Amino acid sequence: MFDQLTEIIVNYVEVQKEDIKPESRFIEDLGFTSFDFMSMLGEIEDEMDVEIDQEEVVNIRTVQEAVDYLSKLA
Repeated sequence: MFDQLTEIIVNYVEVQKEDIKPESRFIEDLGFTSFDFMSMLGEIEDEMDVEIDQEEVVNIRTVQEAVDYLSKLA
């Protein structure tokens, strides 16, 4: 799940895949804007065939939190 998510992340921000760590924060560390983040969520929904709850997404700040959340959906 982590590798799959990092593949998607590099499409949205200027960061190398090997620089993305579980503790990386989307906005502070990876440079996401709110728009980038929401666009990425749409791609995740399509790629992983899941439905992301917009109210729960506001609590996701790190890559690991996203992995944990997506793992519950799968």
